[in-house]
Amino acid sequence: MAHEDAPSVRRYEEQRWLIDTVIGTVGIEWDQARVVYMSAPGGVEALAEFRATAARIQKYADIDREFVTQAKRRQAKAKAAEDAGNRVSARESYFIASLLWATARWPIHSATEALLEMEVKMNECFDKFIGFADRPIERVEIPFGDQFLPAYLHLPHAPKDGETFPCIVTSQGMDGCKETAVSIYGDKALERGIAVLGLDGPGQGECFSRRVLVTASNHGDAVSAAYDWLEARTEIDSDRLGFRGTSFGSYFGAVAAAALGDRMKACVLAAVCQEPGCNTIFNQASPTFKMRFMYMAGYTDEAAFDEFCKTIDLRPIVGDITADVLTVAGSDDELSPIEHTYDLMARIKAPKKLIVYEGARHGLWQATSVAAGKNPHNAIADWLQERLVKGGDMASEQVHVDPLGRETVSPY
Repeated sequence: MAHEDAPSVRRYEEQRWLIDTVIGTVGIEWDQARVVYMSAPGGVEALAEFRATAARIQKYADIDREFVTQAKRRQAKAKAAEDAGNRVSARESYFIASLLWATARWPIHSATEALLEMEVKMNECFDKFIGFADRPIERVEIPFGDQFLPAYLHLPHAPKDGETFPCIVTSQGMDGCKETAVSIYGDKALERGIAVLGLDGPGQGECFSRRVLVTASNHGDAVSAAYDWLEARTEIDSDRLGFRGTSFGSYFGAVAAAALGDRMKACVLAAVCQEPGCNTIFNQASPTFKMRFMYMAGYTDEAAFDEFCKTIDLRPIVGDITADVLTVAGSDDELSPIEHTYDLMARIKAPKKLIVYEGARHGLWQATSVAAGKNPHNAIADWLQERLVKGGDMASEQVHVDPLGRETVSPY
C-alpha cells in the first residue's frame, strides 16, 4: 500500500547521530517514559518484559526490530497457553503481545508495509484477548466523514436489565493508542463503574496509517462522532459522558470540550500539551515529536508545518467550555511550560480544578510530589467518579502538591 513519504525534519536529519548516542547512553526513554506508559496496562509482567526488551536497544533503528522480536515471542507464548486450555494465561499473553506490537510501530513515521503488518498482528492479538476477557469489550468502527475511527468499548461488567453506565472517551496523545486506554486488571475507570471508549482519533494509532489526518480542530468532530455512536447504545447513559485526554490528548480534549458544549459533562486534561504554537515540543524537544506530528497532519514540508502550528492555540476557544474540567500537570513539564496551563485555566469559565505536582515533568511520575502525594491516576479516576457517578456541585480550585505530598488548596 502506497502512502506519503516520511516527513523531512532538519533537526532529526542533523541530530540522528546524537539520538543514537543518547539511546546508547540512557536508553529508549530519552524523550518520554514510553516503557512505563505502554506497558502499564499489562501490569508488572508486561513492565518486566518491556524493560528487558529496552535493555537490548542501543540505537534508534533497534527499537522496532527488538519490539517485533519480543511481540512474536509473547504471541507464541499466548498461542501455547491457548492450545493448553489455559484461558487466563492466554488472555494475559495476548494482551501483552498487543502492547508490544503497538510499541514496535512508534519509530516508523510513515505507513510502510512493515507498519501495516504490525497493526495486523496487534489487532489479531487484541481480538484474541477480547475472546478470553472476563468483561465485555467490543471493537467498533465509528463513522467519521467518509472514513472511520477505530475504537474499543469497554464495559465494567455485563449490564443487568435496564442498567446503564457513564462513559468516557479517551485520547492517549500523539504517541498513544486505543490499546493502552484500559488496564487488563483493576482499571481505574472500570473499577469505579465508568465505561471507556478507547479511541484512535485523527492522526493517532491506526488513524496514523489510515491517513485520517489531524487538524487543529477536528478532534472536536471526532469526539462528537464518538458521542453520536455512544448515544445510540442502550447500555450507555448519554447524560453522563466525559473525556480523558493525556499529553497531546489534553489539547484534543479541550478542543472537544469547547465544541461539544453540554453534551460533555466532565473533561480531564493530564500531562499537558497546551502551549500556543507548540514551540517547545516541536522545536526544542526531541525532533521525533515534530516528525511524527507532521505525518499525523499530512505534512512533508517543515516550513509549511511551521505555519500550520500557528493555528494550534486553545486560547480563543476555552471560554466556550461548559463541562467540568480537571487539569493535572507537572510544574516542570519540559514539553509544555506550565505558565500556559495557568493561563488557559484562568480563561475557562466552567467549574474547574487544577492539580500541579511540584517538580514533576511531562510524564507525571518521576517526582517526589507524585510519590508522596495522591497518585495522579487515582486523583483523575476519583474526580471522574464524583462528576459522572455521584454528581453534585463542584468548587473551582487550584491544588499545589509539594515534595512531601502536602496539598495547598486555593480557590479560583
